[in-house]
Amino acid sequence: MTDAPRQGTGGDGAPKGPTSATVEDAVLNANTAFYNAFEAGDLDLMAAVWLPEPDPVCVHPGNAAISGYAEMMRAWAMIFANTPYIQFFLTDVQVRVDEDVAYVTCTENVLSSGEGAPEDGFAGGKAYATNVFRRTSSGWRLWIHHASPVLSSGGRQEEAE
Repeated sequence: MTDAPRQGTGGDGAPKGPTSATVEDAVLNANTAFYNAFEAGDLDLMAAVWLPEPDPVCVHPGNAAISGYAEMMRAWAMIFANTPYIQFFLTDVQVRVDEDVAYVTCTENVLSSGEGAPEDGFAGGKAYATNVFRRTSSGWRLWIHHASPVLSSGGRQEEAE
């Protein structure tokens, strides 16, 4: 026995057919495009992911916010030039859509080489990210990326359990 195809609704609430992607799927695809561009170190792919206006914002773990499309693209060029390898394993992925704005929260489990990694080795890390998207005529575009480092696995919630 197989599961029935997943059906969703369009932005107008109308049912979509079994082969149509849901709005949530479209947002998750845009989120995946962001991480694919990051892993590939491809500035053209990264530029295509972001919403140029109104001013996008990007906050990398432990850094100040970068505002504005041109400033952000310069920052991505520097990151790509100084990151020989990076790979993301996303967990705890959740999506929320509210008309023309959506956000994805996730845990970024990161494997990288370069600055901060052992010589001839890799470094690992974890960040909690919120990626905010806006719907445009060309699809969902990233407007805000904010990643905060996860410094330890312990915490109040674990202590309470």
